[in-house]
Amino acid sequence: MRGRRLATTEEIVAIVSPAEESEAAVRRLESWASDNGLGLETVDVGDDIDDVYDPDSETLGVTIGGDGTFLEGIQQFEPRNVPILGINTGTLAFLVRVDVDDLEAALTEVVQGRATIDERQQITVEANGLEATGINDVMVKHVQPEEPVDRKITKLDVFADGQYVGEYDGTGLAIATPTGSTGISLSANGPVHNPTNNSCLQIVPLHTHRMGVRPLIVSEDTEICIVCSERADMLIDGGRFHEQLEADDVITVTGAASTANVVRTSHDDDFFTAITELLGWGARDAEGESLPPTVSSEAGPDCFEERACELAKEAVRSVRNPLRNLHGKVETERYKTDTSDVITEADYLSENIITTAIENEYPAHTILTEEGIHTETGSEYTWLVDPLDGTGNYANGNPNYAVSLALLENDEPIVGVVYAPETDELWSAIAGEGAYKNGSPITTTDRDALEESMLMSGYDPEGIFLSYFYDDTRGVRRLGSAALHLCYLANGSADAVWEYDTYPWDVAAGIVIAREAGASVTDSSGESFEVYGEKDRQELVASNGHIHDDLTSRLRDNEYLYNTVDN
Repeated sequence: MRGRRLATTEEIVAIVSPAEESEAAVRRLESWASDNGLGLETVDVGDDIDDVYDPDSETLGVTIGGDGTFLEGIQQFEPRNVPILGINTGTLAFLVRVDVDDLEAALTEVVQGRATIDERQQITVEANGLEATGINDVMVKHVQPEEPVDRKITKLDVFADGQYVGEYDGTGLAIATPTGSTGISLSANGPVHNPTNNSCLQIVPLHTHRMGVRPLIVSEDTEICIVCSERADMLIDGGRFHEQLEADDVITVTGAASTANVVRTSHDDDFFTAITELLGWGARDAEGESLPPTVSSEAGPDCFEERACELAKEAVRSVRNPLRNLHGKVETERYKTDTSDVITEADYLSENIITTAIENEYPAHTILTEEGIHTETGSEYTWLVDPLDGTGNYANGNPNYAVSLALLENDEPIVGVVYAPETDELWSAIAGEGAYKNGSPITTTDRDALEESMLMSGYDPEGIFLSYFYDDTRGVRRLGSAALHLCYLANGSADAVWEYDTYPWDVAAGIVIAREAGASVTDSSGESFEVYGEKDRQELVASNGHIHDDLTSRLRDNEYLYNTVDN
C-alpha cells in the first residue's frame, strides 16, 4: 500500500486509551476531523470496532495512547486492511512515534497523501488449539512459581524447517519479528532490527544457562517448532494472547502472509533516533539533554519534471492493492456479483487516488481522465489519466491491464509512467532523459528486418492487420492494452506496434517511454504522432525505428488498412 492512497481517506476510526492525556487528544482530533470534513468514530481500548467501521469507506485507523494501545489497534485494523497511525500519549513507546503535540500536523500530512506506509511483518502462532497472529513476538517462558525462591528454568527444543537447532535451557525463548520486542531483545543481548519493510524472524534465548546458545536469525517463511520439555507459559505481543502449555506440547511459529500497514509521517522520529532518545544512547550537551542527529536525509529531486515523475510513480503504485483486490473479486465472484459493478468500482478507486494525489501537489494543473475533464484550470500543464487500461482483460481475470499517467506541457508529453499492478512492473520516462523499467534503463531492439520482427496490434476489427502481417513476420500478438504494447516495444519485448485507434490517455505515457527508449512513433503515413489533451481517436504506428519505413510502406500498400486507419 502506498501513502498517496491515504489522500482519499473518508473516515477515521480511533482506538483510545483511558489516560487523561488521551481525552484531550480526542477533543483535538474531533475538531481537526470536523474542519477537514472527515467522519470520526472513537472506541475505547478493548472494545470491538465492528459497530463503527464501514468497509465501504476509505478508513484511517488511529490509536491514541502508548504501544499497548497501538498493538490493540494492529489486532483490529490489520484484518480489515486498514492503515494505522499511532499518536503517543504514553511514555516509553517504540512503536508509536508521533508526539501528541504534532497530532494535527501529522494527520494533515496523511490526508494530503504525503505520508508513507511501512509494511510490517507479522507472525502466526499455533499451539494447543490456539491460532493467533502477532506483530511483535511470541515468548515461551517458565511458569511463575508460587514461591519466589523456587526454580525459574524451562527447557525447550527448537527446530527450524525440520532441522534441530538445539536445546534452550534458561528463562525462556522469544521469537520476534523485526518490529519487536526491542526491549526483550536488548535485555537478552539479542539483535535490534530496523523494522521498516524488513522481513525475518529472530530466535532470542532469554537468560540462558548454557554458554553456547546465541540469538539466531532466519527467513520470515521458516517454520519454527518449539517442543516443551515441561510446563511453560506462552505470551504473544506481551500477553494479548496467553496460553499455558504442558510437557510435549508443540508451538509452531512462522511469518504471517499479511502485513500490518503502519503510517509514517515526517513528524515521526526514525527508528534508531527513537531508540537513542528513549534509552539515552545519543550524544548529550553539558546539561545532559539529547542532541539531535547531525546527518540530514538525502534531498529529493529538485527538477520539476523529476518531481512530477516521482509523484506519478507514487500515485500509480498506490492503486496496486485496490485494483488487485477487486481483480480477485472478478475471478472468484463473477457469478455472485455484477462484473460491470466491480470494473466501475476499480476505475473509480484508481482514478480517485491518482487525481487526488495530483491535486494535492499541483492544484493549478489541468487533469483529464478517460471519463472526461476532472479539473480544468487553463494551465499549460495537463495530466492525462487512464486509471485502468485493459478493462476487457480486467473483467475476465486476465492480468494484462495497466495504469497510465502522463504529463503534457502545451500538448507535448514530457513525463510518462505506466504501471502493471499484477506483475509490479513500472515503466517511466522524462523527455530527454531516457526510459526505465523498475529503475533500470531500457531500449528498443535493433532488428532491421520486418521478417525477423515480432509485432503487436490493438483493436483490429476485421483481422486485416493480423492476416496481412502474420505470415511475413515472427508473429502478431495482442495484449489488449495500448499502454502495455508501447512499453513492451520500449523494453525490447516487441519490435513494432500498430493501433487501429487510440485516445490520448491510452497512449500519451507510453509514447514518452517508447520514444525515450529509441522508438519511432507516427501515423501510417509516417507523420509524427501528436498527442493532444482533447482529440478524437487516432491511429498509431510505433517501431524500433529500423523497420519503420518498411512497416509504414506496407501499410500504405495495403489499401484497406490504409483507408481504415486514415479514416
